[in-house]
Amino acid sequence: MNSATVRNLLVRGMLAGLAAGVLALIVAYVLGEPNVDKAISFEEAHSHEHEMEVVSRSLQSTAGLATGVLVFGVAFGGIAALAFCFALGRVGRFSPRATALLLAGCALLTVYVVPFLKYPANPPSVGNPDTIGKRTTLYFLMMLLSVLLAIATTLLGKRLAPSLGTWWATVVAVAAFVVVIALAYQFLPVVNEVPKEFPATLLWRFRLSAVAIQTVLWAGFGLVFGELADRVLNPRPATAASKQAVPAAH
Repeated sequence: MNSATVRNLLVRGMLAGLAAGVLALIVAYVLGEPNVDKAISFEEAHSHEHEMEVVSRSLQSTAGLATGVLVFGVAFGGIAALAFCFALGRVGRFSPRATALLLAGCALLTVYVVPFLKYPANPPSVGNPDTIGKRTTLYFLMMLLSVLLAIATTLLGKRLAPSLGTWWATVVAVAAFVVVIALAYQFLPVVNEVPKEFPATLLWRFRLSAVAIQTVLWAGFGLVFGELADRVLNPRPATAASKQAVPAAH
């Protein structure tokens, strides 16, 4: 794949990330923000300290939310596009659309779902401010481990395929991934700072909305980028009408 094609795919990946970010923003505003408001109301009702609000809640839930989601979408769209350039043709004989969807699904699993199952998202009112650094470090450590293991799983599957066949090589590689992740879950520290009086239903809805946002983001990216990548890599032949519109060279 030449540099011009990689550059075109990178630009389209960022555009697809932006489009997916818009979809995720809608989900975040409709499903996520009401739960955030309820969590903040719970915190205000049970806290005796009143901090000065540096940024208004209305700004956080509109411009702040939009900026965060869209920037995230563009950034990860570009990274995913570069990963697509590397993965295309190396993970199987898949079309650009299928490769984009496969990549998006793996990214959702490794970057979000695996770390989420160990360190799930919590509303703003949950968590000790003094441990935020530790919690952030543990989360990104789990994410990094998940991504590295996913790469190792792919390499292991390709190495085992000639002797075991594609099906059993995939089964063994995925089983190895699950075992190592389970060991990581077992040995990494547990973080549970949810107050006993915090409503369980609200916590469940908040975490469910967080999963929905990421699912829409990556599914949207896979669909949009797959279509854009297919048009770059498999350009449509010129139609008869377009050929007639171009004046013949003399």
